[in-house]
Amino acid sequence: MPETRKGLIIVFTGPGKGKTTAALGTAFRAIGQGMKVLMVQFIKGSWHYGELDTCRMLGEDKIRILPMGRGFVKVGVEKPDQEDVRMVEEAWKFASQAITGGEYDLVILDEVNYAVSYKMLDPARVVETLRQKPEMVHVILTGRNAHPSIVECADLVTEMREVKHPYQKGILAQRGIEY
Repeated sequence: MPETRKGLIIVFTGPGKGKTTAALGTAFRAIGQGMKVLMVQFIKGSWHYGELDTCRMLGEDKIRILPMGRGFVKVGVEKPDQEDVRMVEEAWKFASQAITGGEYDLVILDEVNYAVSYKMLDPARVVETLRQKPEMVHVILTGRNAHPSIVECADLVTEMREVKHPYQKGILAQRGIEY
């Protein structure tokens, strides 16, 4: 079979830990191959994450991480806060332009699946942009509850499943592991 070169659409989803971590591992590999990476974080924003320091060490010419949310988003019976919706819209405009613009070899849409499942972003808009991306741009979408239309559009979907978690023993999030 001849080798096919193509920008992949990758989804890391599911209830288990490791979705953003897998995306960052892929970013690390891409940087090692001379690729330029952008990560747009749709929900994260108010905490200090270790990946931000790593990004500064590697240099923005290799990887750029943009936290564009406020942190935790209230969901449930209430509608999402309009400020969160506005921030998701701003992140989406930036991310979709980055995907179609072709400046980056890999664009990571961190926690975008949450924005879609919380009804803050229309999945049809996401799929439309994914279909319009330049041929060699890779895109990773993370977050639980990936929408079926996004899953169908993807080339690779990995579902993280929790088997065991330290929280079950009362162990809090560990610096360098969860953040």
